[in-house]
Amino acid sequence: MKPKSDLSRQLYELMLQRGYEENFCDIVTKNLNTDFTASRMIGYLYHYDHPPVEEIADEMISILSDRNRIMQKKELEETNARWNDFLLHGFNDE
Repeated sequence: MKPKSDLSRQLYELMLQRGYEENFCDIVTKNLNTDFTASRMIGYLYHYDHPPVEEIADEMISILSDRNRIMQKKELEETNARWNDFLLHGFNDE
């Protein structure tokens, strides 16, 4: 698994300060280990005083699902660009 980003470490500290168990904070930040995903969760936590752990877990799953859709979209865009290049130029036998 990827090491935690700076924002992921900040998320960990924020969750500890708000009274969540260390083990839960560790699980969340291991999954939200990029600046993009951690910043989304930080934004979520700033909108609510103290959401239950079930809601935080649900939001974490939603964030990961969004990230996976974005990654899949980018992969499909790359595949489409290569296909279009092939249609335009064909095989490069040179």
